[in-house]
Amino acid sequence: MVVEVEIGSLSTAGSPRTSGVDPEHVEALAVVQTPLPPITVHRPTMRVIDGLHRLRAAELRGHSKIAVKYFDGPEADAFVLAVESNVTHGLPLTAADRKRAAARIIASHPQWSDRMIASVSGIAPGTVADIRRRAPGGRTGESSRIGHDGRVRPINGAEGRRLASELIAQNPGLSLRQVARVASISPETVRDVRNRMMRGEDPVTRRGKQSHGADRVPAVPAPRVGRPSAVPDRDTAAERAAAVQRLKADPALRFSEIGRTLLRLLNIHTISMEEWDQIIDKVPPHCRGIVAYLAAESAEMWTEVAMRVQSKVAETA
Repeated sequence: MVVEVEIGSLSTAGSPRTSGVDPEHVEALAVVQTPLPPITVHRPTMRVIDGLHRLRAAELRGHSKIAVKYFDGPEADAFVLAVESNVTHGLPLTAADRKRAAARIIASHPQWSDRMIASVSGIAPGTVADIRRRAPGGRTGESSRIGHDGRVRPINGAEGRRLASELIAQNPGLSLRQVARVASISPETVRDVRNRMMRGEDPVTRRGKQSHGADRVPAVPAPRVGRPSAVPDRDTAAERAAAVQRLKADPALRFSEIGRTLLRLLNIHTISMEEWDQIIDKVPPHCRGIVAYLAAESAEMWTEVAMRVQSKVAETA
């Protein structure tokens, strides 16, 4: 429910944006003709969770009231919401603010996994892990954490990694989520295990090997995705385009909706590196982190597609 609230009754203390508001952003919002979205306020403390720049813009316009949506949860959760809101939209938090916010969330929600805190604060899971290690008390007494999917998992997932590597080796066509459910680890961890296997590395991380000492196991080689003999080792954009054109001529793909979808997806990857360079150079600075994340996720998904299709090739060979 949205209500009108007196601006003077609101508090702006405790914001994750330690540098304060950006005057230019406030002025830009103040001249917007359409109504701005309501701000979010923590009802018990009347502290602004999200919308500090909109609040200042309303003041600049001379307004005495502003549209508000209330949040009634604990103050620690209100801070998490503030961080998440400022990471996903509006004027982004600085890297320093995101790291400070992660440290505060680690203190208030120590049971959350590094990846979950990273998704809220907009930094890498490894950076969260480093902040956690440097925090007072470090990881003392922790045996498990809550992941982004709400499941509780042990901190040391060596056994889960071992099981995942065995499942992948036995049936490379299984999806990340199928392996994750059986091994009781996250799909992201399964993806890491699979990538390590493809590189011929031990699927158990260094941390896991140190914890288990004599229980170390050799790497389980994953079935590698073979290249058709007609495809050279280093494809140029023209060669990839020619391969896609050959697929387009196949009636089995051309005359089915799913086949046409696949062709459209494959066609995206026929552009040259020079064209990619132009695209990369034009990515706005404030979007680069998200674009890099999505590109990496897309690469991982294509790797999974490749392995699962290749497993079907093996089945029919």
